[in-house]
Amino acid sequence: MLFRHPLFAYGFRPFFFFCGLYALLVVPAWLLIRASDMLPLDGLPPQLWHAHEMLFGFTAAAITGFLLSGVPSWTRNRGFGGLPVFSLSLVWLAGRAAFALAPFCSLPVLAAMELAFLPALIALIAPPIIRERNRNIAMLAVLAALWIADAAFLFAIARIDAELASRALLTAMNIILLLLTIVGGRILPAFTSNALRRANASFSLHRYAWLETLLPIAMIAVIIADIWPPVPGLHGGLAILVAILHGLRLSGWRSLRTRGDPMLWVLHLAYAWLPIGFALKGLVLLGNAAWAQHWQHAFGIGAIATMILAVSTRTALGHTGRPLRVGRPIVVAYLLLALAGALRVAGPVFWPDSYSGVLLATGISWVSAFLIFIAVYGPILGRPRVDGKPG
Repeated sequence: MLFRHPLFAYGFRPFFFFCGLYALLVVPAWLLIRASDMLPLDGLPPQLWHAHEMLFGFTAAAITGFLLSGVPSWTRNRGFGGLPVFSLSLVWLAGRAAFALAPFCSLPVLAAMELAFLPALIALIAPPIIRERNRNIAMLAVLAALWIADAAFLFAIARIDAELASRALLTAMNIILLLLTIVGGRILPAFTSNALRRANASFSLHRYAWLETLLPIAMIAVIIADIWPPVPGLHGGLAILVAILHGLRLSGWRSLRTRGDPMLWVLHLAYAWLPIGFALKGLVLLGNAAWAQHWQHAFGIGAIATMILAVSTRTALGHTGRPLRVGRPIVVAYLLLALAGALRVAGPVFWPDSYSGVLLATGISWVSAFLIFIAVYGPILGRPRVDGKPG
């Protein structure tokens, strides 16, 4: 049976694969929609469809892969695989099919197919987390909050309310950035410290207890504040504060010492987009700086997508019994994705008369990065572990 295929032997496998494959499809689809003036969501700007699918299609798949690999480790329980993972994959695919066919799909059907996924994921991972009283139980609240944002987006579709739809998507992005802040604060120092110890380095990382307490609170404040229409002074000042906090945190992690290890520097690069993105956001809100107006892509491509590529390439190796080393093609993929982020954020500033060309160049860099990922990691994700162990 299909659910016995190695692709479904462990939860991260299908969702990292689908995440990469969807990345190859959704960006060209968006460029086609934009070029042809299509309206995938009747009565709403087409970029809302694009933003939704990047957050609740691409990013949600990656988060699922991370959680289905992380929860067994956190709770010391058996990993997720087989029929439950296969069934969850079908639910995710149904949601993507519904949004691909949104112009031909009734709203109740669209809502039912889209809103089934996150509750199904929660139902799968909640029992071991609750049973073991694991500290990561907050992840269930994060998923519930994302579901509420998705439901609000669908409600906005029903009302043909572009402002509400935009707020729902911004809320979802902020929730994901909170998740990235928490997870990044755990894995970057740990992986970096381990690497420095292996290299017999004589220095250590700097971590500030007050900062580790304050930063998640500040990120939650961003989520709450952005639910409402922006008050430039308040929202802009908060964004600048959060940029400073993220920058201070990153400065203690010895990022320059990681430049010889691609699997490390790409994590640091992804995190570096957080202070950049919040600084750009603050400058737009406080000073209406036109050159900083693409701050959302600093988060979307720079922080979120780069962290997804970094974590998925590392996790897939470790959980299939392979050494934690990437070859040159994946290093090229990291660089291509970094180029896509830089082009999307800064390209319109340097080439204001060639906006469509900038989008095309960004799309080519993005697709090339994930094409390499699928070519290299497709066989890894779709074949049994090299050490013969289950999973």
